[in-house]
Amino acid sequence: MTPEPGILHASAVAFGGRGLLILGASGSGKSTLALRLMNLGARLVSDDRVIVSPTPDGPALGAPDRLRGLIEARGLGILRAPPAAGTVIAALAVDMDAPPPGRMPPRRTLALAGSVLPLKAADRTPTFAAGLAQAMKCGFHDT
Repeated sequence: MTPEPGILHASAVAFGGRGLLILGASGSGKSTLALRLMNLGARLVSDDRVIVSPTPDGPALGAPDRLRGLIEARGLGILRAPPAAGTVIAALAVDMDAPPPGRMPPRRTLALAGSVLPLKAADRTPTFAAGLAQAMKCGFHDT
């Protein structure tokens, strides 16, 4: 999977300056996952459209001006949310359209804006968002 830099149909949240890019088709659950992660301490970068810019530190994630601080909650409407502050560099990506991962999923990557990010397939289990939040805060154990 290699999306082009520029504006992606995606959502993104941040834990500090570390960004999590959520990719998927319309209706795949990008905003829902972003809301769950925000409930676990993430800040909104952007919902529905994410600006991706190459930097020496990795892909920077941002929001178009008209979407900054707004996220859609299906069945509720458009909600306000405090946007992430400062520069957010993508550290991880989630593919909402990929088949569910196994218990110990294979390593996948995403080439984006001159960098390579770990790419995880979305899992619809209740612990997925909590696991992503923990990974964003403390990383993965590489065996």
